[in-house]
Amino acid sequence: MTTTAPVPPTAAPADVPAGKGPWQLARAELRRRTAVKVSLAVVVLFLLMAAGAPLWSALAGWSPEEFDKTAVDPYLGGRPLGPLGGVSPAHWLGVEPVTGRDLFARVVHGAQVSLLIALTATAIVVVAGTAAGIAAGYFGGRTDTVLSRLMDLTMSFPSLIFMIAMMSVAKDVNRIVLMTAVIGLFGWPGIARVVRGQTLSLKHREYVDAARVAGSGPWRILTRAVLPGVSGPVIAYTTLIIPGMIATEAALSYLGVGVRPPTPSWGQMIAESVAFYDTDPMYFVIPSACLFLTVLAFTLLGDALRDVLDPRSGRP
Repeated sequence: MTTTAPVPPTAAPADVPAGKGPWQLARAELRRRTAVKVSLAVVVLFLLMAAGAPLWSALAGWSPEEFDKTAVDPYLGGRPLGPLGGVSPAHWLGVEPVTGRDLFARVVHGAQVSLLIALTATAIVVVAGTAAGIAAGYFGGRTDTVLSRLMDLTMSFPSLIFMIAMMSVAKDVNRIVLMTAVIGLFGWPGIARVVRGQTLSLKHREYVDAARVAGSGPWRILTRAVLPGVSGPVIAYTTLIIPGMIATEAALSYLGVGVRPPTPSWGQMIAESVAFYDTDPMYFVIPSACLFLTVLAFTLLGDALRDVLDPRSGRP
């Protein structure tokens, strides 16, 4: 009878107790990274800003659509009164030129719109892509062929041009719902391919074969055996695609086919601020900094999660 040498367990870090599972080891590794802590703090800050937008604007005393003509100088083309774009105890981040709308209220409500669209579109992409990838990888055959060709067909579209066309044609619809659906429509094939490849490597593992021999049905095998095996790469990939979703929403709003005024959006605010960047640079800097910090924080967090959770990344 042939015996095989046991595979030595992966060495745990020195300060992690022995016997910890992979998720405990991953959390311990992430806690040691300063970039992860800072990125997570920034992400939580903007999520709280978006979730409590009505509360924060009420504390500031202004709604995002409320005009304050006393905060701008009508004789200087509506330039904000005071330094740094009108920063004052009444307007914490200044005001918009010409209109006098409170910039803090518009930034926090813009965070709500931008993150709502990005996170909801990401959820659609992850659910659809994971389901399609697991089905294609596990069942194979005709199912794999149909789903793989559908992935190729979706990825062959020039997505940004198609998004602009669809958003331009649609008129009397909820723009937030439409943007979420359109962005999610073109994002699922990427994660579906990742999950499909991972599923192909898992479906013939011993524990999957044992569940099949024990009489478990496909649904139980997929949810109890395969899905936990692909969860690591899916979580890492999810965090990495959120910045792209945020940037896509901002780009569509910047081009004028996204969220329409008076509903605020970071991309829309950046587009409007271009005409005032020389006279009121703060109007451009503030929404741009919010967009930059959010995208950067999610990107760094996603990179760290990929390094720890995705064994195929090949990075330390």
